[in-house]
Amino acid sequence: MTLTRAGDPTGDPGLFGPGSVTWQAHGDPMMWIAGIRALYLQALHPRAVRGVMQNSDFRRDAWGRLMRTAGFVGTTTYGTTEDAERAGARVRRIHRMLGATDPDTGERYGVDEPALLLWVHCAEIGSYLHVLRRSGFPLTDAHADRYLAEHRHSARLVGLDPATVPADRAALAAYFARVRPELAAGDDALEVDDFLRRPPVHPLLVPARALLWHRVAQLAYDSLPPYAHELYGRPAPDPATVTRRLRATGTVLRTIPARLRWQLPPKHILRAMARLGPAARPAPYKLGP
Repeated sequence: MTLTRAGDPTGDPGLFGPGSVTWQAHGDPMMWIAGIRALYLQALHPRAVRGVMQNSDFRRDAWGRLMRTAGFVGTTTYGTTEDAERAGARVRRIHRMLGATDPDTGERYGVDEPALLLWVHCAEIGSYLHVLRRSGFPLTDAHADRYLAEHRHSARLVGLDPATVPADRAALAAYFARVRPELAAGDDALEVDDFLRRPPVHPLLVPARALLWHRVAQLAYDSLPPYAHELYGRPAPDPATVTRRLRATGTVLRTIPARLRWQLPPKHILRAMARLGPAARPAPYKLGP
């Protein structure tokens, strides 16, 4: 991947660039549902979710956390190389300062343990890929493998050795199979689940929560793998029904003009197009073979 000089915003394609699968895929509106799915999945690793719960008031700042994650993804996808490197350095600096304590053993550990960073990365990137493909975004198997390989870049930014990160579908599936025995729905995971199902809102917004948010969160939850439903203790929905709902939702959201969707702050895509020109506009038809 050819990059211009870091720090020079003019014509700098950033870490991925307009020719990447990531560039086209991350402009899709189903990324929001994929992000919620990632939270559900990440919470099933007791050591990883403990690091979140012991270092933040999740219930008070869950929206902020979700928006910071979205901002990081937007910056690393569409920002300049310097922007992406700066965002990664900030994440690594914060992680170095934080630790968590196992309440059963008293063990103190850092939240930047490679195994924990790898789980968070794989649950996130795997969720993006799963929801996009299942909702009808036109990613072939070859595209999916390219996408995973590209995200060794984002893994490096958070402190992982890219050589240890799954770079294709087979490696990602093997990773999830390997880590599966470590997963459990403990108290922390159930608290995340409860928040995502019933986030606190102003009383006037309760009807909207029931009408809109509940459907979004439920769809994200339903798209989880069967073992996640088993751990959370609720019956797994019919896979074909979930796929139909994902495709229907994707179809509706994709009818919203992209320019309108991209007007929402912080406008990463519009800034990238202003920097690189209109040809940098992300679109599924640009994926190529």
